[in-house]
Amino acid sequence: MAYSTIKILSIIILFLSLSSQGWACSFRDISISQKQTGVQVQGKPEWTVTVTNNCACVQLNVILKCSGFQSVEKIDSSILSVSSGGCLLNNGLPIYRDAVQFNYASDQQFAFTPISSQIACS
Repeated sequence: MAYSTIKILSIIILFLSLSSQGWACSFRDISISQKQTGVQVQGKPEWTVTVTNNCACVQLNVILKCSGFQSVEKIDSSILSVSSGGCLLNNGLPIYRDAVQFNYASDQQFAFTPISSQIACS
């Protein structure tokens, strides 16, 4: 009897610890890759940024560190909204396993870094 109670309690504790952490997902499960497109915009190289969620859960309100980011190419603000606190990705909408992409033009590649998100597991 005591063994089965301990086993059940262990399973409950494990479940609660995983669910409270978003099944162990975090903004660190967001990966960012970049490459040049070969296109020049106002004399500056164009870059394609691909942001991928590597977590089984969706991530919302993904914020990227982007202090000092500038582009001569206009970026759709529903994909990347630049503010003083960071860049909001995908208008704050859920990012599933499908990648979110945007282009920018700058002399050098900019180092975007994920700094926060909200995890939503079903």
